[in-house]
Amino acid sequence: MWLFNSSVGRKVVMSVSGAALVLFLLFHGAMNLVAIISEEGYNMICEFLGANWYALVGTLGLAFLTVVHIVYAFILSVQNYRARGRERYAVTDRQESVEWASKNMLVLGFIILCGLSLHLFNFWYKMQFTEIMHSAGASINDIALATNGVHWIKETFACPVYVVLYLLWLGAIWFHLTHGVWSALHTLGWNNNIWMPRIKCIGNIVSTLVVLMFAAVVVYYFGLSLGASCMLS
Repeated sequence: MWLFNSSVGRKVVMSVSGAALVLFLLFHGAMNLVAIISEEGYNMICEFLGANWYALVGTLGLAFLTVVHIVYAFILSVQNYRARGRERYAVTDRQESVEWASKNMLVLGFIILCGLSLHLFNFWYKMQFTEIMHSAGASINDIALATNGVHWIKETFACPVYVVLYLLWLGAIWFHLTHGVWSALHTLGWNNNIWMPRIKCIGNIVSTLVVLMFAAVVVYYFGLSLGASCMLS
């Protein structure tokens, strides 16, 4: 099947899975902003998207897309590395014009994967996974915390180390997306001279919007934590 056996097919799989993940990031970022506007409203969303069947189906779907995207990213990176051969040591005008993000997508992907692991531990593991274990009969001290997203946001971003790590992670996501969004649209056919500048602009806007939505929550709750510490001292 050409989707798996050809270079073009692999790029299409990468593009489609990446586009789906970007749509999820836009949804997730918008959902997180609710925590700034209304903590009660955010916790209601967390309860709605807890260990319910539709949320679990969505989680499995996202996990599948993420694994596919990572595996194909690795395959294409190795394929490109082998195809370049000795040319990778040559300095040419074409190589100098390639964006930094394009040349470092695998490194950025590794940083993003590490940040994702940390994020899953800080939130998914303490929320949806805890609900799943509770439903399976495990003894949980305070199951109410599993749907209290604001509690975990406050606890996580009260720690300066987590704040720095998350902002670095979001920076890597921004660089990854600025190349990834337009590259995906390019692969899917929007690759003529008229649309290329437009989709690069769209990619930059989408990437910046995603990162700003997540960063706003990090900075806002870190600021609240600092304010509370100043009042107590």
